[in-house]
Parts: sequence; C-alpha cells; structure tokens
Amino acid sequence: MIPFEKMNGLGNEIIVADMRETKTDITPKAAIALSKKRDTAFDQIMAVHKPIKSGSDYHIVIWNSDGSKAQACGNGTRCVVEWLYKQNLGDNFKLDTVAGIVRAKRRENGLVSVDMGIPHLEWQEIPVSHAIADTNHADIGRGLLHDASLVSMGNPHAIFFVGDDIKKIALDKYGPELEHDPFFPERCNISIAHVTSPTSLTLRTWERGAGLTRACGTASCAATVAASRRGLTKRHVTVTLPGGKLDILWEKDNHIIMTGPTEFEFSGKFDPVSGEYQRIS
Repeated sequence: MIPFEKMNGLGNEIIVADMRETKTDITPKAAIALSKKRDTAFDQIMAVHKPIKSGSDYHIVIWNSDGSKAQACGNGTRCVVEWLYKQNLGDNFKLDTVAGIVRAKRRENGLVSVDMGIPHLEWQEIPVSHAIADTNHADIGRGLLHDASLVSMGNPHAIFFVGDDIKKIALDKYGPELEHDPFFPERCNISIAHVTSPTSLTLRTWERGAGLTRACGTASCAATVAASRRGLTKRHVTVTLPGGKLDILWEKDNHIIMTGPTEFEFSGKFDPVSGEYQRIS
C-alpha cells in the first residue's frame, strides 16, 4: 500500500503519493479507480519517487484522472513542496519532471512559489499538427472560441480571450471538442480568459485528461504570457480562478514564477495496482 495525502491547490484536487520506498508503479487502472471514488476523486496524482537525475531532489510522475500521464502540474507541484516541507525535508527543492527540473520554495507566509520555467511559443513546441504563421493568433476554434493564443508550459495550452463573463461560455462543450481536435497531436488544455485590468485576469480551464477544474497553474502561466504578448496586461498578473487567486510573474529572464496556497484534506494508503484505498486521517 502506498501512503498518500489528499490535498488541493485552489480547489485543484491533488493526491501526493509517496513512492520513494516502492518499485511498483501506479497503473492507469488504479488512477482511474481512485478518480471515481468520492473521497479520492482528483485532477492529478503527484507520484514522488527517489531522484533519478543528478542535481534533483525527487523524481515526479504525474497522472491525470483518465489514467493518462501529464508533463506538468503547477498546483500539484505546490502541494508536493508543502508535503515535503511538513516532513522537515527543507523548504527549497529541485523536482525532476518530464518537462524538466522544476525549482520550488516554501515561503514563510505559507505560500509556495514555483519556477515554472520558460514558455515555448513556436508551433513545433506547442505542438500543433502543421506550421502556422503566428501562435499568438491561431484560428482553430468553435463558435465563440476562434482566435487562440498558443503556449507550451511543458504541456500545450490554447487561451481564448473573451470580452464578456467567462461563466457564460459553455466550456464543458467546447473544452473536450478542442482538447481532441486533430490540430493538437498531443491534445491540449483549453482556457477562456477575461482581462479585468493591466494586472489581473479571470480564467476557466478545461484540463487535458481531467476536464473542468477549479484551478490550473500551468494555464494561469500560459494565460499571463498570452495576455502580455497581446499587450492586454503587464508581465505581473493576479489570475482569478474558480478556486481562488494565483500570483504569476513573467520575469525578464523569461522564467515564470507562480505563487499560491495549498490545503491538506486527509491522508491514507492505496494499492497502486487496483486503486483500493484506506483512509487514515
């Protein structure tokens, strides 16, 4: 049985799984089974393994609720850092992910800051199925959603800016259609954004492999980049999501720093093959 903590980052439901002392991997079957239970329903599992690369503290494998793997998860990374901090393992970490080494710090005010790396903006890096002239204006949408700004934060994002209340857009309809559009060979995270000032925007996201989510850290970073590229905001933005607020700073060296809270829910153990679990506290 694998020890875990159920946490959330602004309502983005996260399971942090302690895989440091096991050689058994989580199966897609187990991930799907856990996602369908009321207590353990999640957006991502952050599986924490011993380091496999020099210069990193831990190796992180990320699972979506549909049993697929993800390259990056900002809210999940914050939860991992808080989990490690609570075990007195430090407050500064280098985490190895498919998207590269992620540096993160637990701050004295209880918030966690994560260096999300640099955004990738070329069409091959997103990736999309064929060459386009401008990833900041891609006509790929459905209905009200047509002019997308494309950004990769280690995972692909399409951001659609709307001038109205984002709650009025049927993201539960357009999200899955666009996620699986052949234009995106690796599928895509789909977000709608509304700029409210030069330093703030609101955001809703259909998360690839997870569906509608209350918060998405990488989408918040991608939306900040997209808004700044279009001249809609500055490079330091407060992103308001259904679950709360994230502070996003696109620094001059091109790195993006995301800062936000985490919350503990309960702890337990689960079988990495079947997904059966026991709640402890």
